[in-house]
Amino acid sequence: MAVTPTFPSRENLNRLRFRPLDVAVGLAVVLLIYVVVRVGAGAKAPVHRATTFDTAPSQLPYYAARSLLRMFIALAFSYAFSLGYAYLAARSRRWRRVLIPALDILQSVPVLGFLAVTVTFFVALFPGSELGLECAAIFAVFTSQAWNITFSFYYSLISQPSDFNEASKLMGLSRWKRFWALDVPGGAIGLVWNGMMSFGGSWFFLTASEAITVPHGGSYALPGIGSYVGVAERQGNLGHVGLGILTMIIMILVVNFLFWRPLVAYADKFRVEQSESGQKAKSLVLSALRRSSWPAVLGRGRRAAAGPVNRVMGLVTGVDDQSLAGHAARRRAADVAFFAVVGVVGVYGLYSMLAYISSGSQGLAVFGTAFADGFFTFLRVVVVVVASSLVWVPVGVWIGFSPRVAQFMQPVVQVLASFPANFIFPFAMVVFLDLGISLNFGAIVLMALGTQWYVLFNVIAGASAVPSDLKEATDNLGVHGWERWRRLIIPGIFPAYVTGAITAAGGAWNATIVAEYVPYHGHVYTARGLGAFIAENAVHLPGAYPELFAGLLVMAVFVTGLNALLWRRLYRLAETKYALA
Repeated sequence: MAVTPTFPSRENLNRLRFRPLDVAVGLAVVLLIYVVVRVGAGAKAPVHRATTFDTAPSQLPYYAARSLLRMFIALAFSYAFSLGYAYLAARSRRWRRVLIPALDILQSVPVLGFLAVTVTFFVALFPGSELGLECAAIFAVFTSQAWNITFSFYYSLISQPSDFNEASKLMGLSRWKRFWALDVPGGAIGLVWNGMMSFGGSWFFLTASEAITVPHGGSYALPGIGSYVGVAERQGNLGHVGLGILTMIIMILVVNFLFWRPLVAYADKFRVEQSESGQKAKSLVLSALRRSSWPAVLGRGRRAAAGPVNRVMGLVTGVDDQSLAGHAARRRAADVAFFAVVGVVGVYGLYSMLAYISSGSQGLAVFGTAFADGFFTFLRVVVVVVASSLVWVPVGVWIGFSPRVAQFMQPVVQVLASFPANFIFPFAMVVFLDLGISLNFGAIVLMALGTQWYVLFNVIAGASAVPSDLKEATDNLGVHGWERWRRLIIPGIFPAYVTGAITAAGGAWNATIVAEYVPYHGHVYTARGLGAFIAENAVHLPGAYPELFAGLLVMAVFVTGLNALLWRRLYRLAETKYALA
């Protein structure tokens, strides 16, 4: 006769026991929540003019916390936007023809352009409170993060192995279940590395997003590292600039240790390969979390809550092997109606914008100046992308192919990529002025400092995703040198490189607003280019709105034209010839 045990087993007792590590993790989470609540409460304070900004070094920890909170809120919105936008573009042929060109245009609009259009709206939502300015700043940071992550996830969806489709149909997964079980894990490595790059790249525009000019309302400086360094730059106080830089480096290292390195180590489990790699990315924080009891406790709660949600969303989205497309004739009619509506809206929007621009002081003749300035900026962008590719593709392959090297180099690369290059613009201007270098040439260096990392991070992500069995096979066959590059490395990283190059080009266009227009020590130094054209008109708002919109429209024309003529063709080549299948 079977005897039912009256006491729990040793395994059950160990599962229920909370160790000192569990207490430490719980206290750390509570402390984090407390800091977020205390720092976030400052967003409800009354607005203060930029002239009253406190530059005392004792305020730096508070400013650092405020900036970090904005960055992480914007990152959360960026991931949510990217997952939905990229999925719709990848799974719907109809929407893809609209969303991808629209993404090109959105990527080309500088942060100043978004701020000029949206700040009035957000301030009107929360009159007399910093919350409106905070929303405008977070939205500006969001616009500097989202596009790179979206491009990365879009490519991972359109280049999925065909095995994923067969597995999904055999298991009868719903579209909702497939999205979380196959689509997101399949793009996890790219999402993490490009999220890291976007997070780091957004520091570049922190000064622009925290120093906000409200039409007819004056200038305001939100508490943050960007405002601190921006005020110090205008005052010519290099000592305070140096303190801001030191604070920034500490922030980057802490965020890398506590957030990005654990994510990189965790995402390594989603690598598509038949044999497990002998080298794995490691993280002390992730190891501590895995040894604690909290993941198991939270995992049981997540599974209990996810069950009803998965059932409801499965019914809403349908089974994956059932096509959403109807009859062919009905689909063609729907396409005609869809693109007719999109065409009418687009034509009307373009006509309205041209009519508004013609009401400016220069009329439509402003386009002549804008296109001429755009040509000089275009040449700088080409130089930046070519030079970045030649320098950083070999480095990215070296880091991505070796987890041991990545373990050491990731903090270094993260500091270099996250560090906002415009923080060292005052020091660069000192060098340029001493050597007599015109900003027309110096702007190329300033643009490269902030945008070259898109190429590096995407190549690292692409190299990291190459299956270990392919690398071991080429090693066993003695394939080395150029032959290894031609047969393994270039095909393996090509799709990720295209994503990095297209986002680097877009980022370079975006960076022109701070690289071609540099205020320093009471003077403003400019280079001839579209970025300087936009920045100069942004200073004279609201009277220069027509000229500002003309500059933004010309920049969108340059970016979308280059994408249509070059980058989209490379994307198709990556999708058809170099997809992992």
